[in-house]
Parts: sequence; C-alpha cells; structure tokens
Amino acid sequence: MIVGASCRFAAESATRAGWQVYAADLFGDRDLVAAVAAAARVERYPDGLVEAAAAFPAAPWCYTGAVENHPHVIERLTTARPLAGNSLAVLRHVRDPAALASVVGAAGLRVSDTRRSPAGLPTDGSYLQKPIASAGGRGIGAWRGQGGGAQGFVWQQWISGEPLSAVLALAGTSGRLVGVSRQLVGSPWCRAAPFAYAGSVRLPPAAVPAAVGEGFAALARALARLGGLAGIVGADAILEPDGRLTVIEVNPRPTASAELCERATGASMMATHLAAFGYESAQPLHDGIDTIWSKAILFAAGPVAIDAGLLARLDALATPWTRADGRPALADIPRSGQTIRAHAPMITVFARGHSGEESTAELQRRVAAVQALTG
Repeated sequence: MIVGASCRFAAESATRAGWQVYAADLFGDRDLVAAVAAAARVERYPDGLVEAAAAFPAAPWCYTGAVENHPHVIERLTTARPLAGNSLAVLRHVRDPAALASVVGAAGLRVSDTRRSPAGLPTDGSYLQKPIASAGGRGIGAWRGQGGGAQGFVWQQWISGEPLSAVLALAGTSGRLVGVSRQLVGSPWCRAAPFAYAGSVRLPPAAVPAAVGEGFAALARALARLGGLAGIVGADAILEPDGRLTVIEVNPRPTASAELCERATGASMMATHLAAFGYESAQPLHDGIDTIWSKAILFAAGPVAIDAGLLARLDALATPWTRADGRPALADIPRSGQTIRAHAPMITVFARGHSGEESTAELQRRVAAVQALTG
C-alpha cells in the first residue's frame, strides 16, 4: 500500500517490480488507477489517507511526499500495518536542523543555515521563510520581517547557485548515489510559483562534476550510518558558483526526480526502496533508454474543466511523443469530470534528448503544446 499527496510514480514503479499495489492520494489520476489494483482519491488530506487505507487489504505500506510532514498519519497507519519506510524516530532525527547539520558535516559538506525562529535574522531577503508542513516549494517566500510570530515555519539562508537533486539508495549502514538531476524551480514556462518545484532534468553520470558526485556519495553513507535512513531518499542541494555543494534538505522517501533515474536505467526505484526494509521483489528487465530524460509539472493558469474530448486531444497529442520515447510522454493525467483549480498542478510532461539542452528544449516545446490545448 502506498499513500501520499501523489502516488502515481511510486505505484507504477512497484507494479513494474511485481507487486500488487493499493494507493491513496489527492488526485486519483487516470494513470494511477490503471497501474494499481485499487486507488482512492482522498478529499480530506492527510487524515483521509488513514480512512482510505482502512478499506485496503492487509499489506506493508510506504509513503511518498509529503506524508513525512504529518507524523500522526504515520503513527496511525503503522499501528495497523508494517511500515516499509523510515520510522518516526528516524524522521525526527533527520528533520531536526542541528542533527541534519551534524550528519551533513560528517560528509564534508555544508548545510544551509536553518532556524526555528527569525529572531535576529536580516530582513533583506537573504533568508527564506518556509512552511514546515509543505512540499514542492509551496508557500516559500523571502523573509522581509512580516509575521515574525507565525508558527509552523522555519527560516533558511538563501543560497545562490544551481539547484540540484540527488537520488540516494541506503541500506543498513551503506549508501550510494543513484543519480543527480538539475531542478526546475519556479519556471515561468510551467506557470510555477517563484519557489515551486516544476520538474527535473537528469544529468548523465559523465556530466556530474566529480566533486558533486563524491559529495553526494559521502552524504549517502553518512545518512545511512549516522542518520539511520534507509531506502530511496532524496537530497536537495545548491551547487554554488565556487563549486561548493550546500545541502538544503533531505527528503526521507522516494522523490519526484527518482522517476528520471528509473526511466534512464530501467531499474525499479521502488524495488530498491522496498528491499532496504526486507521486502524483496523481482527487478524488471532493463528497458531504460540511455539518453537524458527531463520532466515538467504544468500548473493551471485558471480553472480547467477536464472532459472526454480534452483527454482524447491530449492522448492524440502525446501519441507520437510516446512512440518516439518508448515511455509515456504524459503522466498524472486527470480524470474526466474533474476541474483543476487555478495554480494547481495539472499534468506532468516528459521528454528526452542526447544533451541536457536538447532534452530541455523538447520539454519546453511539449509543455507549450499542452498549454495550447488546455488554456
């Protein structure tokens, strides 16, 4: 059983590895329903995840983003089912700024200064105010001194540079780097908010600077040994202009950029994740295409009514892309009868190419074509 704000990638990955999957998330998208034995779309997030789970058969369970922000959900589900994921104790450790700084420091890396209070911080925009219970960059803004008494936030130093995301595989006390992606953050061509995660462009191993690869590999080992994390996890970092790698946060579960690693290598990320918790599965045959994959999340400019006609036009648009790529070019496809609210994520678009520039250019072209259909 997989629960989270969005489960589609994790569910597809686990299904490819031979598991019968039951999933509950906010969207209940068409391709999620097609990939699993049963899917539930929850209206009351996150507590609706617990209610949906009660209707599923007894099975191990795992979470995707951003359930780690809701420990009571993890606690309630773990009382009834074995957790194939990082425990509450591990989550509390790695999400504590001081503890994370210690682990990151042991890997020889720098961590962005993070505070529980804005007291004494400059108000010139050099720090960001970030909601604790958020994901995907939503609700982040420059700290200008307003709302200093607000609860449920942290304040983090703004680091200039290239945003990167690493996928790490941890088991026992060992860890390794699976892949690195360049993050698309606040991309206007995706209609994303300024700090919102809007997608990723995978870097082939040869394009990852040696110091970056070594830094992320050291972080993987430190997280497994000192942080207690296991499975597929993510680390967001900034590659600063001087070549220094500064860690922004660690996500203690499979992340969105892991999907690009799966497409590139053919290896099921969820098979690797579940194996770290003692649930072995058959790895699917290699069907990865050794080119550079990219993905973008397209946000709605205004309310978008989804009907059968629009879905048919999207399918027709994507058919030649899918044929050329060998994997679906569109994902997180909403159901007929649904209305996507303004500024909400609407659909995910994929592309591939022989270079990062080629892949990104094709991705932008496809996003523009989808926008022309959906308004």
